[in-house]
Amino acid sequence: MSEKESPLLNLPGAVEASWPDQGVAAHYGDPMREQRALEASAGLVDRSNRGVLTVTGPDRLSWLHSLTTQHLEQLAPGQSAQALILSPTGHVEHHLTLTDDGTSVWVHVEPGTAAGLVAFLESMRFMLRVEVADVSQDYAVLTVLGPAAAGLAAELEGVRARVEPGPFGSIDLIVARDLLPDAAELVRRGGTRAGMWAFEALRIAARVPRFGLDTDHRTIPHEVGWIETAVHLSKGCYRGQETVARVHNLGHPPRRLVFLDLDGSVDRLPAHGDPVELAGDEPGGEPGGEHRATVGFTGSAARHHELGPIGLALIKRTVPVDATLLAGGVAAAQEVIVPPDAGANVQVTLRRRQII
Repeated sequence: MSEKESPLLNLPGAVEASWPDQGVAAHYGDPMREQRALEASAGLVDRSNRGVLTVTGPDRLSWLHSLTTQHLEQLAPGQSAQALILSPTGHVEHHLTLTDDGTSVWVHVEPGTAAGLVAFLESMRFMLRVEVADVSQDYAVLTVLGPAAAGLAAELEGVRARVEPGPFGSIDLIVARDLLPDAAELVRRGGTRAGMWAFEALRIAARVPRFGLDTDHRTIPHEVGWIETAVHLSKGCYRGQETVARVHNLGHPPRRLVFLDLDGSVDRLPAHGDPVELAGDEPGGEPGGEHRATVGFTGSAARHHELGPIGLALIKRTVPVDATLLAGGVAAAQEVIVPPDAGANVQVTLRRRQII
């Protein structure tokens, strides 16, 4: 992550976000109003804490194609994609959002992960004609979303790369970091300035996982639905492909991502990493709750302006889909995102809400 604090934190009402989004605003005074504005019209979210990389050189697309889960060899200028880098055993190590501008691939990644990604890529260069650079100190991500997002971001000066469509109707604009204060132009065009509280609430409501929050070191693509968005099942060999192919053709992932409809009468949200347990009246749970069965962990949680407290969790595949759960002690009804029969050539259609 860039060590620079966003200049947008100096705007009136700005409150800095906590981990993992330090350095950008959690909100600008009214996160619920910001959410409603993003859903009704359009707004911008400062995500300048994300890492930004460039990959240049004539071999850039074929090289990234060989290293990642995505088919990138024929990526046309202006097209965007999501891709994963897996460990040799198929666990997710990096989640990439990228686009090619005809001469460079622009990549943005989660805060704090750019250096590790650059180190891996540099170790895999060999004799190929590619150059990798961490440009996070010079470039930043602004995200525009909402039904009027396309018009809001149209012909905006200073945009070096435009990544769209995002996983829930968002448009990511990569701009020179010293132009961040000029984001006020988007507000003058009618956009609402919104913070990460609003963005995260809408992301969770859209059932979109986030690397490092809704995943852990054991996560494989099938578990969180990335098999639908970030993996190309017909491309050639890449690291970790054996695990992807084995689960897709022969088995099921050990865990599955679920949406949590949390108890609104509780005055707190479960924290990231809190255990998810079976409620006492569920099979495997113990009345009184002294020795509840732990079946997973809480990923993200937020308060949505319409849905109330919501979250995402990664739980054992075998947990009944109608079981009541406890996330960090907060009762939660679950909704299926990744079905228990995912894999084994089952065609999965994820339930995703779009902000378009």
